[in-house]
Amino acid sequence: MKHIEGYLRVSLFLSEMGKLSSVFSLRHFLVLSLALNVALISRVVYEGENWREEQIRALMADASEKSAHVSISSPSPPSPSPSTSSSMAVTSTEIKDDGERVINLDHGDPTMYERFWQQMGDITTIVISGWQSMSYFSDVKNLCWFLEPEFAKQIIRLHKIVGNAVTDNYYIVVGTGSTQLFQAALYALSPPNASEPMSVVSAAPFYSSYPSVTDFLKSGLYKWAGDANNFNKDGPYIELVTSPNNPDGSIRQPVVNRSGENLVHDFAYYWPQYTPISSPADHDLMLFTVSKATGHAGMRLGWALVKDKEVAKKMTSFIELNTIGVSKDSQQRAAKILQVISDSYEPVGNPKQSGSFFHFSHSMMEERWKALRSAAKQSGLFSLPEFPSSFCNFLGQAFGSQPGNCTWFVETRVNFILWFCLVDWEVILTLPFLLQLLHG
Repeated sequence: MKHIEGYLRVSLFLSEMGKLSSVFSLRHFLVLSLALNVALISRVVYEGENWREEQIRALMADASEKSAHVSISSPSPPSPSPSTSSSMAVTSTEIKDDGERVINLDHGDPTMYERFWQQMGDITTIVISGWQSMSYFSDVKNLCWFLEPEFAKQIIRLHKIVGNAVTDNYYIVVGTGSTQLFQAALYALSPPNASEPMSVVSAAPFYSSYPSVTDFLKSGLYKWAGDANNFNKDGPYIELVTSPNNPDGSIRQPVVNRSGENLVHDFAYYWPQYTPISSPADHDLMLFTVSKATGHAGMRLGWALVKDKEVAKKMTSFIELNTIGVSKDSQQRAAKILQVISDSYEPVGNPKQSGSFFHFSHSMMEERWKALRSAAKQSGLFSLPEFPSSFCNFLGQAFGSQPGNCTWFVETRVNFILWFCLVDWEVILTLPFLLQLLHG
């Protein structure tokens, strides 16, 4: 159950165990069996390179006998398999077995915008010669000395075009994904000589990796303190504000709101394909990531916009000690990707805008949410959140949020909570089968 607890939580009191047969129907057992078998398959795929093939076939055969195996026998479609970074996401792998694709419930793998970048051809191609990028240093005059100047330039340019963040009078710190930047922020915001660790909180439901990432290093500087709604400890604290929130897509504000607060705003999903851009964010410390903005998770890049110079220095020091900087090659490639996106939106009114990246990705998310709502409505078993519509200054239209993750509540005596990643092609294709099992 360890490998699916982020996706399927079963709330069942011990007193109800004797009534299990009256609570579950056959279709519920089938779905539970489906989840367990698929999770086992994905774990085998993930861990066993030498004996993987035989074990997958055996598990698939066993799952087939129980009528709980889900596979897609056709080749993967040319359109991209969307993704997210949430550990509560359901995503696919590229692993195939005899023409079948296995849904991986273990971790996310964002490839949702692959089709768009394929259609762009060589316009995003860069060539790096063997003698380039050999030095540790990118810009010795910059506070973040391993930040590539062109990448910094394109970050500022894209934020100004989209209008989702203020960049004037901010320091940019680049990291190996937003997870490293998150750890760097905790380090930078925690007093070095405090009598006890700084409490780190976030309002539930929060991104499932926050607790484990916070406590992973077993630092004496900070520790996870749980749900911000229940936090009542005196003294300084760090509150994580994720908006739009992962996993439920809600727009968030700080909850604790008292003296001693240190806020970290995670804006991984504050892009126009996921939510209306109503105003530029302007907070002390804001985190962004390439994986959610453009779909290029493999670049392993994120950036922080930091107001306070000393905080930016400490974050840079953490990354220096942790990984001695960030890949210059990845930054150069990311700079090219961001440049291509920005070029398509300049000058304002450019007729190419309708086929540009954010228009493409917005339409894709819109279609997937329509498909999801239709499937849930037909089943009669699930309820999905309704997001209020608001005007997006960037796209020039009003719409409701289209989160990369969603929560389904199964309306039975046993309260299943299913976490699905909206940006996975195989999961979308599998929805009718899942709902047929539940609906009977």
